[in-house]
Amino acid sequence: MSMLDLTFFLIAGPAVIFAGISKGGFGSGAAFASASVLALVVEPGMALGVMLPLLMLIDFSTLKPYWRKWDVRAARLLILGALPGVVLGAALYSIAEPDVFRVLIGVISVGFVAWQIANRRGWVTVSDWAFSPLAGAVAGAVAGFTSFVSHAGGPAAAVYLLSKKLGKTEYQATTVLVFWAINIAKFVPYAALGMFTTETAVANLLLAPFALFGAWLGVVAHHKVPERSFFALTYVMLTITGVKLIWDGLT
Repeated sequence: MSMLDLTFFLIAGPAVIFAGISKGGFGSGAAFASASVLALVVEPGMALGVMLPLLMLIDFSTLKPYWRKWDVRAARLLILGALPGVVLGAALYSIAEPDVFRVLIGVISVGFVAWQIANRRGWVTVSDWAFSPLAGAVAGAVAGFTSFVSHAGGPAAAVYLLSKKLGKTEYQATTVLVFWAINIAKFVPYAALGMFTTETAVANLLLAPFALFGAWLGVVAHHKVPERSFFALTYVMLTITGVKLIWDGLT
């Protein structure tokens, strides 16, 4: 049965808007929740293949509002570090079963929530650490790998960028630039691994307006909306979907 049914779009439309809001205004770290949600209703590789072009569209649309407001040195270090991580992710995908990726996406989803809660409650004071360039390269590699397998590179990149004590807009601009580049790097191996199909292309065309609308909302929200409410919803959604994906992958 085709994945392009009413159920798919009822889930995918809001999920893609959510990704646009996250990447457009809240550091992009939670945008991967959309891929986690889609992986509940379609095969994980297909969910990743649907989301990548949409994430690239969101990246492109949000470059202009943050143009040249980024930290060039931090962005370059994370991007170069991410390339080996992307290669490792492609190698794993070529040999792993879909259930492995269900579990990986689920674990990363739950881990993201745990890390954010720990950071916000002061259990982990990442922003007080002085990270070396080597640590930045390692963070980039982790971001590249987790981005490849679940579009979840945000947390690893955030650990390094928080240590740089960037301003809110400089931090957001740097994440936009970093994941614009990482997503471009992922495109070729995704294509080579068969993750793009006629169905994913049709889904991309139909969901593109949702992505652009979400990105616009995110840029507006960046200046007007506090993060607490947005991330509270994110944590609940990621915990539920993460646990469900782990359960499905293991059973």
